[in-house]
Amino acid sequence: MRLTRFEPFRLADLERVQRREQAWRPAADIVEYDDAFLVRLDVPGVRGEDIDIQSDKGVLTISGERKPFDAGEDGRMSRSERLSGRFERRFSLPETTDVDQIRAQARDGILEVRLPKRPEVQPRKITVEAA
Repeated sequence: MRLTRFEPFRLADLERVQRREQAWRPAADIVEYDDAFLVRLDVPGVRGEDIDIQSDKGVLTISGERKPFDAGEDGRMSRSERLSGRFERRFSLPETTDVDQIRAQARDGILEVRLPKRPEVQPRKITVEAA
């Protein structure tokens, strides 16, 4: 029987390689309101200027990049578990979306993209007049 010496840093090296092979894909929530859809993505550590949002042929594309942590010249990274790198998410836009009015805001690590509905397709209440 052969004994192998346990070296925790070798295990950490293997984990680091596995994480680099994973694609970073921010989690998303989509909420529908009477007048709009709201897409919310978790993008902690991503600056607003590192996010690109485009609407083309009924598809909303959100892409960006989270840069890896730089420990500087004095530091050595002992362990890194947070994924970094480029990401891209695509969503089909409902036909009711007013693409000219799409707005986005990033705050506290959350990106919110508001997709207003065109006024003519919003539900409305019709009153009945008494005769």
